[in-house]
Amino acid sequence: MEVNNPKYRNQGIHVITTIFTVDKGELKVLLIKRKNNPYQGFWALTGGALYNDEDLEEGLFREIKEKTGLTDIEVRLSNVFGKKDRSPVMRMVAISYIGMVDIDKVNILKDTLKTSNAAWFTINDIPPLAYDHNEIIEDAIKKLKKMVLSTNILKVFFPDGFTLPELQKIYESILEKKLDRRNFRKKLLNTNQIIPTEEEKIFEGKKKAKIYKFKE
Repeated sequence: MEVNNPKYRNQGIHVITTIFTVDKGELKVLLIKRKNNPYQGFWALTGGALYNDEDLEEGLFREIKEKTGLTDIEVRLSNVFGKKDRSPVMRMVAISYIGMVDIDKVNILKDTLKTSNAAWFTINDIPPLAYDHNEIIEDAIKKLKKMVLSTNILKVFFPDGFTLPELQKIYESILEKKLDRRNFRKKLLNTNQIIPTEEEKIFEGKKKAKIYKFKE
């Protein structure tokens, strides 16, 4: 490596998080509206440039806090996006993460030093975004689909428990297909990943349903 080679100059790193939540059985993504150029006024994912004195997750959590106010969020490393022209300012390689929060336990900042708004969008209603953030969201959704089928990752969204109709709806939202109610319940109960509680609640209707929780 020749540190004085001009081809090494003017490069940076973006740390970007696709923050998911579940709202009334629907999967949603948190977007922020940019105040500054480039892409002033565009919606975008939460993230920004990494400082050269930060580790990746240190910079990631700083950006999340500065632009959303969130401090307690679970993240998973997702992918790398490195097209040379993905930023109009300079060469910026993006390290992407998947973030997950319980919507009932967060309060999102609407206005910060670098953002003018923040809102939750359903995954089928994402507007044109800054940079390559539409591509990053599509990739994150694919990763989330795989995690849903192979892990109990959804427990992050339901720390206080869930009904089976509620859980089926979020599976359908993430997988983007309808599931047979009887087969869904049978397969889920056979996985031995969930346990019933003594509580009940109403979800989309008038009849109460038993609340379950994921095993640790």
